[in-house]
Amino acid sequence: MAKRNPLITEIRAIQKKHGDFESLELLIPDLNGILKGKRIRPNDFEKSCHGGFIFCAGATLLTTLGETVSGIPYGEDDGDPDLPAALVPGSIVPVPWARKPMGQAFFRVQAEDGSNFFGDPRTVLENALKPLQKMGLKPVVATELEFYLLDANAPDVRIGAPKIPGTDRAQPGTQVYHPDDLFEVEEFLDDVYEWCKIQNVPAEAAISEYAAGQFEINLNHVDDAVLACDHAVLLKRIIKAAARKHGFIACFMAKPFEEDAGCGLHVHMSIVDRQGQNYFSQGKDKMAVPPFSARLRHAVGGLLKIMPEATLIGAPNANSYRRLRPEMFAPVEPNWGVNHRVVAVRIPESDASNLRFEHRTSGADANPYLVMASIVAGVHHGLKNKIDPGVMVEQGAHITPKLKIPNRWETAIDKFARSKVLPEYLGKDYCKYYAMNRRAEERKFHNVISQLDFDWYLRAV
Repeated sequence: MAKRNPLITEIRAIQKKHGDFESLELLIPDLNGILKGKRIRPNDFEKSCHGGFIFCAGATLLTTLGETVSGIPYGEDDGDPDLPAALVPGSIVPVPWARKPMGQAFFRVQAEDGSNFFGDPRTVLENALKPLQKMGLKPVVATELEFYLLDANAPDVRIGAPKIPGTDRAQPGTQVYHPDDLFEVEEFLDDVYEWCKIQNVPAEAAISEYAAGQFEINLNHVDDAVLACDHAVLLKRIIKAAARKHGFIACFMAKPFEEDAGCGLHVHMSIVDRQGQNYFSQGKDKMAVPPFSARLRHAVGGLLKIMPEATLIGAPNANSYRRLRPEMFAPVEPNWGVNHRVVAVRIPESDASNLRFEHRTSGADANPYLVMASIVAGVHHGLKNKIDPGVMVEQGAHITPKLKIPNRWETAIDKFARSKVLPEYLGKDYCKYYAMNRRAEERKFHNVISQLDFDWYLRAV
């Protein structure tokens, strides 16, 4: 008796519960964390589940504008070839905001030898995880995404909510943590949570953040780093879809407004050993308060050590560097501390069982898979080499951050391209092509003549 294909079983079970799909979206994240893919019709469902399909491998290596870069393979130089592709088991879900019944699934591209394609961000993260796995260690992770809700009907870019009561004017001030801001977007949030439930995305707390119209939605911790990044990518998509439905535009740019708070992608991570015990709470040189050992300090030391060369991962775009300003509550130097929100690596209030760090430097525009890969690399590098993180910023201490990581796109690209640590984890070829991709986009952006050029120089010079 032939063995039943689990993907076919999966899609049939999903359709039995939610109704037959008229189409199925096949999705893969690219170098920038932007989803690429195609739609297939019902006649191709079982064929794609059973035998896979082919897809343009270079789609994972495009710029933010969706352009190929000369010198990067699987692009314009070598004929843009296709490679075999296969659906990711467990990823088939309905698309609740679609006009007609539709399903959705992630897929992987495979190299000619059957291995996972090096350009797939999932592959990059899986490779970065291997050294920790050899130590019998597993990260337990969650992400926090900040975003703005903009007015989709306005003639220019402006905040969509909250409004001054009785007017169409935006409420001034940060109004951070104001519960009424959440009531103003309650129908939007209702859809986000409902759609997250349908798509198995573990969305939790929502808060009004440190600017008018800025919000944050947190995700639950999971012990699968790749799945956690899937959750982050899907949450972004859900938020954008719900925003469109309710007259907003969801903005995940790192710094959409000059004088308002930027948007971060914060990553919480603890480590457990083979027995499921918190690795950071064990070992010699245990500190009394908080209850962590030298292992946590070494992990943090590794993160701080590679932070300058890893800046490009967490700040991949031109707009990313608008956020990296010392006066704007953004981490701009490799420092750490307990329960302190100005530092780059924060140790939240916790006990021995859930002891973790929060990595705070990345923008919401970054690719979650690559951010997670760089964090995993820093953690292992610190543990392996027992790197001292230096003096900890004390809780309640006032600090004036000094700019010690790249705050210009070109500088960050140069530091990343010279990195000695990251290629060991992310792959030498991938790091080479990532730097080429970002440099090509940086040059194109720099060459654009903006309105600011005329405003500043037309009359004066």
